[in-house]
Amino acid sequence: MSYVGPEFDPSQPPRRSIRRPLTVAAALVPTCLAGYLVYQATSGPDGNEPARSLPASSSASADPDTPSGSSSPSSSLSSGTDPSDKAREKDKNDKDGKGGDADDNDSATKPSGGRPAANGPLKGKVVVIDPGHNPGNFRHASEINRQVDIGTNRKECDTTGTSTNHGYTEAKFTLDVARKLRTLLHKQGATVEFTQDGDRPWGPCVDERARIGNKAHADAVVSIHADGSGAGNRGYHVIMPGKVRSGSADTSAIVGPSKELGERVAGKFLSATGSAPSNYIGGGTGLDTRTDLGGLNLSTVPKVFIECGNMRDAKDEALLTSPAWRQKAAQGISEGIAGFLRK
Repeated sequence: MSYVGPEFDPSQPPRRSIRRPLTVAAALVPTCLAGYLVYQATSGPDGNEPARSLPASSSASADPDTPSGSSSPSSSLSSGTDPSDKAREKDKNDKDGKGGDADDNDSATKPSGGRPAANGPLKGKVVVIDPGHNPGNFRHASEINRQVDIGTNRKECDTTGTSTNHGYTEAKFTLDVARKLRTLLHKQGATVEFTQDGDRPWGPCVDERARIGNKAHADAVVSIHADGSGAGNRGYHVIMPGKVRSGSADTSAIVGPSKELGERVAGKFLSATGSAPSNYIGGGTGLDTRTDLGGLNLSTVPKVFIECGNMRDAKDEALLTSPAWRQKAAQGISEGIAGFLRK
């Protein structure tokens, strides 16, 4: 079918429109101008200087897999930051101010984990919980092996702690029980501080752990541990400070109240967990007194350690690795602390 009309004249050759090239050329002018301006902005006056980085786009979104407050490798590069600078800064932070003879301005000596307490029978009371060891200690052998003054002599800053025969570490155990304990004490209105909450690369050292409790003016401090004795040795025991007056250590004022705290914690731990007192320390009482522990020697507030069981014994291991039993352990310690503070 053919069509002849006012807009079609077969007798004349078709004419090529020049409107499209003109339109394209007009569109290219601002683009070229923008390219020239970018070139000028990123080169020196003569175009011979090294190129300068342009700022990253503000519309770039954070990598959802990157933890809050940190940068992914791509965001570090786009902002002009050398990732190796961040690594060097992290290494420096790992080495600086992490325990030992820190001064009063060292942020590492400030208690962590505190928050406003709720109303309850322990309102106004301050409890410091000391989760033994640190999950990262094994990566910092030189730091934790450094000797610190404990009053009677000098000892290692800290140790890695023990573990079960199947690899469950004491450091993980102590943090879990400590966090459960904090929740229970908060419900009763206590203000709770931690010596560490898995929020530092290593430590703190034993002398700093004592300072944290002292600076908090704690009404009670409990250091949570699990033992690493031989198979067949079972049960818990609470360690109380003996009388020490040597160098920077003077436990004269805390021996009495610490003994009462220890007895209450031991008794409530027994009733809450059903575990028997140690069959290898304390003569069946679940109580022990020592003068060789820096965390006790340097304390100026009532303080005890509790060894919740023996990680190297298979039967105790079954308890220590049970979340339900760890909740009972926290409950027993909480009741012992509460009984001491309400006396």
